[in-house]
Amino acid sequence: MSRRRRAEKREFAKDPRFGSALIGQLVSIVMERGKRSLACSIVYGAIERASEALEKGDPVELLLGVLENARPKVEVKSRRVGGATYQVPVEVPYVRQQSLVFRWLVEAAKSRKGKGMREALGQEIIDAYNNAGNVVKKKVEIHRMAQANRAFAHFVW
Repeated sequence: MSRRRRAEKREFAKDPRFGSALIGQLVSIVMERGKRSLACSIVYGAIERASEALEKGDPVELLLGVLENARPKVEVKSRRVGGATYQVPVEVPYVRQQSLVFRWLVEAAKSRKGKGMREALGQEIIDAYNNAGNVVKKKVEIHRMAQANRAFAHFVW
């Protein structure tokens, strides 16, 4: 980690179809080896599939609902104090909450075997919107861990 200066935050490019930075961020996370057009078609197909299943018209509203259900509010970080390592619960900044949810969505979609990425990502979006699935389960697990370690909250600095 550099001690000179903070890394500057970069803005995600807006996606061409909807003009949304949220969808642009999801496209960037899905993208592998610089193949943005393939990532765009995967994300658009998944969003269309999810919006048809949920009868939602606006894809940005759909993603905001997914974010609302799957965002982790707290997480644990390791802090070394006096030779012992403690798992200290800390609040998660909004930008990190968003990127964690999108990373978890893509990771969960990749772990679904026997389906294409479009179908798997669409199903993960549907599950997260309905407060079910692997992404919400991961959020609950992280919250449970933070709740269990709340005795060490005074080690936050």
